[in-house]
Amino acid sequence: MAGSQFSATCSRTGAFSHCDSRSKFIDFGLRSTNSRLLFVRTLNRRPLRRSFSVKSVSSDPTQKLQYPITDEEASTALGSLAPDAASVASSIKYHAEFNPLFSPEKFDPPKAFFATAQSVRDSLIINWNATYDYYEKLNVKQAYYLSMEFLQGRALLNAVGNLELTGAYAEALNKLGYKLEQIASQEPDAALGNGGLGRLASCFLDSLATLNYPAWGYGLRYRYGLFKQRITKDGQEEVAEDWLELGNPWEIVRNDVSYPVKFFGKLVSGSDGKGHWIGGEDIVAVAYDVPIPGYKTKTTINLRLWSTKAPSGDFDLSAFNAGEHTKAYEALGNAEKICYILYPGDESIEGKTLRLKQQYTLCSASLQDIIARFERRSGTSVKWEEFPEKVAVQMNDTHPTLCIPELMRILIDVKGLSWKEAWNITQRTVAYTNHTVLPEALEKWSLDLMQKLLPRHVEIIEMIDEELIHTIVAEYGTKDSDLLEKKLKELRILENVELPAAFADLIVKPKESPVVVSSEEVDKVEEVEDVEAVDKVEEVDK
Repeated sequence: MAGSQFSATCSRTGAFSHCDSRSKFIDFGLRSTNSRLLFVRTLNRRPLRRSFSVKSVSSDPTQKLQYPITDEEASTALGSLAPDAASVASSIKYHAEFNPLFSPEKFDPPKAFFATAQSVRDSLIINWNATYDYYEKLNVKQAYYLSMEFLQGRALLNAVGNLELTGAYAEALNKLGYKLEQIASQEPDAALGNGGLGRLASCFLDSLATLNYPAWGYGLRYRYGLFKQRITKDGQEEVAEDWLELGNPWEIVRNDVSYPVKFFGKLVSGSDGKGHWIGGEDIVAVAYDVPIPGYKTKTTINLRLWSTKAPSGDFDLSAFNAGEHTKAYEALGNAEKICYILYPGDESIEGKTLRLKQQYTLCSASLQDIIARFERRSGTSVKWEEFPEKVAVQMNDTHPTLCIPELMRILIDVKGLSWKEAWNITQRTVAYTNHTVLPEALEKWSLDLMQKLLPRHVEIIEMIDEELIHTIVAEYGTKDSDLLEKKLKELRILENVELPAAFADLIVKPKESPVVVSSEEVDKVEEVEDVEAVDKVEEVDK
């Protein structure tokens, strides 16, 4: 087993929806596969009276639906018309005065940026809440985009532009002694992404909001990002990002939204005959929400980022008071470091373990959150067979592929579904965006590390691998053993692992036909061997 690996590309198989980097975005229809959601807003002639409705536009006229919100609800949810420069200036001054992050004596550029950003965030929150109140009322199918990185860039100019408030904010800041561009330059780049993978993820969120699709993004809240580059006389120097040193005016911590995440431990058989994952290391993932506004629309979707911590009870007070400070803080440090760095070095076993912890934390916390929302929207009658009709999980490249065994684990171990039910739901829920076909860019994990860190998931992966073998055999048959062996090697999830017992005799190499040798030929061979043996003896004697 030492050389065995689990390939994160399990979602490349026929069992899951596959799409290229254009990422076909799953069917967002209600029940019709040809339908999608189109949001329509109508502004009446009377001020402050708006209607906000969603329609299912389909080729089938009978599928056309409309769920209007009353004028009173719309006015409450969506607020007033666009603010003017005077009201914007008042809002900025209010946030400057009551912002607890800065002292009241001065109104310098960093403080002006925070006050401006929080003023913009007020408008976003109104639209944000209205958007999701609406989704809750309709219980629409929702997409969830999981990515290890989001390269957002600076948010201020993007937000005021999308809200069509650039002129109002420029004029307001001018009255307060600043230019909009000067204040926008104070914003650090959010250190949540690095390259094309993260930029694509952020572009998807922007597009989803602009096109009024019901969607959320999920990622990790990296405290120190990837690295900050400094150029010195000695060359390039890499240091930790400091983007959170003064706080982030766009994010809102949700202390009431947190989920447990487990590592290590062991599997034991319970009295119910089922396996149970117990012991090990437990951490808590806490949600931080960032609004993502669409362009020239009030639809504002959510990017939920997870930050990790340990329960306060894991702080060893007795060890701390005994002077063993490092030991006392060990559990807290192990939990917090999961969200320290984007792509930590993985040359050491510690680095590999940390990366795998990051990926599993993203998958586990996000799926627990998604399932909790599905259950809440379902009310008292939860029908798990309807889960794929309400939820679409899109994995951005290989990093979130642990979503597959994790969703299976939750459905089977926590929700009590059978393997067949859980597997059917998972296949219909999870889809995958592939960015490359180069083998060196596709992740593989040591089976030993997987068994140590996530023992229950390895058990599930082995069962998925067996399901996949059944599919491969059904597709290619057993007549051409060479072809079958090739396909199994290419498509199996587990590499360098023997076939399951049920398939042990699947690939049988043909036995070589015995060669008939005459007695004279045998005598000749024996004579040659005798001569060679004598020669060797003579060489030794010499």
